[in-house]
Amino acid sequence: MRSSYIFTSESVSEGHPDKVADQISDTIVDLFLSKDPEARIACETLTTTNLVVLAGEIRCRGVYENGEWAEGALAEIEAAVRATVKRIGYEQSGFHWNEFTFENNLHGQSAEIAMGVDEGANKDEGAGDQGIMFGYATDETPGLMPATLYYSHKILETMAADRHSGKAPFLEPDAKSQVTLQYENGVPVRATALVVSTQHKAGYCLQGQNADPAKYEELRSYVAGVLTSVLPDGFVTDATKVYINPTGAFEIGGPDGDAGLTGRKIIVDTYGGAAPHGGGAFSGKDPTKVDRSAAYVARYLAKNVVAAGLAKRCTIQLSYAIGVAEPLSVYVDTHGTGTVDEAKLEEVLPRLVRLTPKGIRQHLKLNAPIYVKSAAYGHFGREPEGDLFTWERTDLVYALKAAVA
Repeated sequence: MRSSYIFTSESVSEGHPDKVADQISDTIVDLFLSKDPEARIACETLTTTNLVVLAGEIRCRGVYENGEWAEGALAEIEAAVRATVKRIGYEQSGFHWNEFTFENNLHGQSAEIAMGVDEGANKDEGAGDQGIMFGYATDETPGLMPATLYYSHKILETMAADRHSGKAPFLEPDAKSQVTLQYENGVPVRATALVVSTQHKAGYCLQGQNADPAKYEELRSYVAGVLTSVLPDGFVTDATKVYINPTGAFEIGGPDGDAGLTGRKIIVDTYGGAAPHGGGAFSGKDPTKVDRSAAYVARYLAKNVVAAGLAKRCTIQLSYAIGVAEPLSVYVDTHGTGTVDEAKLEEVLPRLVRLTPKGIRQHLKLNAPIYVKSAAYGHFGREPEGDLFTWERTDLVYALKAAVA
């Protein structure tokens, strides 16, 4: 293991076009699960200039059955999508919550997929697809997340809160952040570079027809203050390279500035590049899809390993075959920081949580409308709140310690 190095992670805001798409897709997941906890949803979203398009496969009692939409269902879906875009804050000429064209191309789930996934008299509920899923935890931050990603998210969360409250009225929804940290002896100690690009109201820029250097300095001073408030004391130094809207202007943003698609920010969603990703996106999928649920339980298990003091870092991989209930493999790597043999953890963890799709869903209470809040600022490293972010709980610590003793 390298002990001294420089590492970078990025985040994007709730108004980034790909994140708009993720939140719309998870709005559909939550809507359907609120009607039918056993609903099947695979919803993709495309966003661009004043256009939102839904596509995918669904099955939901009381909403879409036997190839027919229930009365009022289509209007309810459109209203939910528009409400999500309104909440994010888009009221621009190129993308306005009440004015964009809406297309709904959702249709029924494949009967062959349903045959493999559904529980039957002689078979357990199978995985919704084949694939590999990873979970990771590190003791770098209180939430057991990589510090570079943790601070990247916090910068944008702070700016979004200030935008919504009116504290920073010059901000618009689209934004990106990037944090580069110096590690010494495996511990982050200072920021070597910080980048924030944020959409803004007219004039808060150095270039373009509306450029106003005084307004730009107000924007720059505000963002610089966010950086020093979010990062630990001493992390931002005179040697830190700080780039705020380095292109000089960012008035055209969101889906009007760039098309957005569900599932294009999977590294932002997980560990910022500090750990592997299996390749599958999360948003728009009901929890029978192991791309989502198995990634959540892998994070849950890895976090509990670190929270129990059994390792400083932990990566867990699970793999599945479509239509098959039990995982094909369970792999644990503590990166040379563990106090327990990894093979022992591979034996113990499946005894604490049944790692079938149904077992995961029941243990983490995933058959509920809980997903849209996970679709921006990361699916991991969040504070569990009631039924939200159950995979962030550390309630296995005592059982895990006893099992490996």
